[in-house]
Order: sequence, then structure tokens, then C-alpha cells
Amino acid sequence: MLSPDRAPAMDVQDALTQVRRMQDILLERRLFRGYSGRARLFSGGAALAAAVVLAAGRVPATPRAHLAAWLLILALALLANYGALAWWFFSPRGAGRKLAELTPARDALAPLALGGLLTLALIRAEATDLLFGVWMACYGLAHLPYRLTLPRANYLLGLGYLACGAALLLAPGVRLLNPWPMGLIFFAGETIGGWVLIQDDRNNRKRAS
Repeated sequence: MLSPDRAPAMDVQDALTQVRRMQDILLERRLFRGYSGRARLFSGGAALAAAVVLAAGRVPATPRAHLAAWLLILALALLANYGALAWWFFSPRGAGRKLAELTPARDALAPLALGGLLTLALIRAEATDLLFGVWMACYGLAHLPYRLTLPRANYLLGLGYLACGAALLLAPGVRLLNPWPMGLIFFAGETIGGWVLIQDDRNNRKRAS
């Protein structure tokens, strides 16, 4: 039989355990599961492959040709990532999901749209050497709305993209015709981001089993 002194202490401990469980449940419901780690890995690999091809001289060494190559990589990355997001939402496994669950993805569209607008402005101003820095900075901003809905490492990755974008915008001698900054940074960043999402998905499956 428990002593009268120990009983209140155990009641407090049980209450704290219940509070922690409720916190875990609320946190789990808040997390966004719509992005694919494998799609991010594909995007990073495509960026590195593009850098290799461009550096090998298989594409004319002109701003127009290099810009077209990077826009093609962007299109492939958008197709892979947003295609995976659409599958997550519309597939039979996603039956019953509500549009409100896509709010984190919608919040990230504004920085991406800003990147597109700045791209057009820089092309018109013939300042294409600034594009790498602008792209990285805007992509970094797109990570920030996920501070509470994706693993913390994703938020830190966004800050890393912002720092790289700022460095490229301020560094002398960065040129569109040098594909390595874009290829290497995006390959490293998307590999890390993909691994983070894959590990988070695995941990989520373990908790659910």
C-alpha cells in the first residue's frame, strides 16, 4: 500500500506524463507530411548533373544557353516535388484530407513567386550573374514558413540557403557561366533536405506501428 506522502507525488507525475503525451499528439498533428524526400534527392542530383554537363562544354557557353539549362532543371524539380505533393493529397491514401492541410505549402509560394519576378527583372536588366544568389536566397526564404511544421533541420537548411545566396550576391566574380556554385550548393542542400524528410517519415512510421 502506498504511503499518503507518495500518492500525491505519483498523481503529479501521471499528470505530467499525460501533458507530455498531449503535447506530442498536438505536435504530430501540426507537422506537414506532404513533401517527398526522394523528390528532393532527385532535384539535388539533377542540379549536380546540370553543373557537370555545363562545365564540360556540352552546352554553348552563353548566358542564354546556361539560363535555359537551369530553367529546365527548375522545371524538373518543380514537377518532381509538386507532383509528389499532389500525389500525397489526391491519392487514395490521402482521402479525406482538407485544403487547410496545404497551408504550409501555400505559404511558401510567395518567396518562390518573388524569385520568378526577380529572375525576369534581372534578365531584362542583363544582370544574369546575380541569378544564382537570388535563387538561393528566395529558396531559403521559402523554407522559413515551415519552422513549426517540418523538422527543425529543414528550417536551419533554409537559413543556410539564405547565407549562401547572400554570399553569392556579394562575392566578386560569380558568373552564370560558372555552374559549380549552383550545382554544388543545391546538390548538398537538397541531399540534406531529402535525407531529413526521409528520416522523419521513417520515424513517423515507427511511431505509428
